[in-house]
Amino acid sequence: MRNMEQRVFGRSKQQVSVVGLGTWQLGADWGDVKEEDALAVLDAAVESGVTFFDTADVYGDGRSEQVIGQYLRRRPDAEILVATKMGRRVELDPALYTLDNFRAWTDRSRRNLGVDRLDLVQLHCPPTPVFSSDAAFDALDTLVEEGRIAAYGVSVETCAEALTAIARPGTASVQIILNPFRLKPLEEVLPAAAKAGVGIIARVPLASGLLSGRYTKDTVFAADDHRTFNRHGEAFDQGETFAGVDFATGVEAAAEFSAQAPDGAGAAQTALRWIIQQPGVSSVIPGARNPGQVRDNAQAAALAPLPQSTLDAVQALYDDKIRGQVHHRW
Repeated sequence: MRNMEQRVFGRSKQQVSVVGLGTWQLGADWGDVKEEDALAVLDAAVESGVTFFDTADVYGDGRSEQVIGQYLRRRPDAEILVATKMGRRVELDPALYTLDNFRAWTDRSRRNLGVDRLDLVQLHCPPTPVFSSDAAFDALDTLVEEGRIAAYGVSVETCAEALTAIARPGTASVQIILNPFRLKPLEEVLPAAAKAGVGIIARVPLASGLLSGRYTKDTVFAADDHRTFNRHGEAFDQGETFAGVDFATGVEAAAEFSAQAPDGAGAAQTALRWIIQQPGVSSVIPGARNPGQVRDNAQAAALAPLPQSTLDAVQALYDDKIRGQVHHRW
């Protein structure tokens, strides 16, 4: 797996592995993860061929960035593109998306990661008006000119936000929820990104673990796990938890999805393989709490493309059980 497929990452011309690593789990909101365990996860990712880490300044209030920075100092030979995000450590007020704040936020991330220039900075699901703000995108261009960042992108909640961001000439990437339970981005977002040369980062690829097929309707998560406290959007956008799907419905649909897994592959690997082969996807970023999960996820890159019969079955499952819940909102 050290030779995992690499894809050109949009307008930035950077390259990323088709399976990356999301590091929300290494910060907070998924239960406690010890530092040595977090470092072991990062090491397993690199050894599995992953060259792309996605983090954010708000994950553990900087803890995820700091752990990644510590790891990169230990492994200077690891050629990793690190994407971080900014903008959710303050009130979600469009007036706060200014050049001065962007400088302060990126300076903090540079310190956390121990780098002079950030590889990629993404606006972290900002208020919708920010996507139409010339001043905000001019400020991002200035950060590139000043050498604070190499490139910028956006993390979005809705397809409409994604399309607005893709139309911006400086946008290198769009991060969006995409998985077999969230198909709407296939209709317009991925084609528009491919046409514009914008990279697509697929997040929440396993619908917060639902698509692993490991959960039942009686599964209980820890009190400090967002799958307990954000099922209905109590803390942040509901779509970030189980991709916005009702848990009981998701468990039922996941059982049906698991039946589509090819011989020798698990349900999670099948979901990741489905995402990888969607035209326009640059990298998919499953999270992991232990090295075994990392290695299993990375194996999705080595699976043969899913046949058309499987793709059709995914579409039918979505239409039958999921579409009515999520399509109109995201």
